[in-house]
Amino acid sequence: MSADLTELYQQVILDHNRRPRNRGRLPTANRVAHGDNPSCGDQCSVYLRLDGDRIAELSFDGSGCAISQASASLMTTQLKGKTTAQAEELYRQFHDIVTTGQTPGEISDLAAFAGVHTFPARIKCATLGWHAALNALKGDAAPATTELPSD
Repeated sequence: MSADLTELYQQVILDHNRRPRNRGRLPTANRVAHGDNPSCGDQCSVYLRLDGDRIAELSFDGSGCAISQASASLMTTQLKGKTTAQAEELYRQFHDIVTTGQTPGEISDLAAFAGVHTFPARIKCATLGWHAALNALKGDAAPATTELPSD
């Protein structure tokens, strides 16, 4: 990845962290889910208003590191208007980006998180909001967590 592209991606993350989009509780939400990353202390709640199978509105609230907050902010801009199936596909693409560093052919804001793959502990930070959003879409009230259950 070129230095210019790396700088651009860093700016996208910093911008979403400093000026988060769609932050706060959504009063019209008909689905809510919470996420917790105990290893880092990140917390994220996602509020959705579904209209049929389409995400009409969504927002997030929480606290944590710049990666988790920027990722949740960017997620809200990417998922609005999407169907459940489209949201799940976007998550798969995002997960591939943060775990492999490989980006799809087109340049998108999601690619800003490609560098996360070099810091495995940060993958949990980047995906926390997404896990909470997927739980909200499923109507799953159990908190999303980045930790595996104990054996």
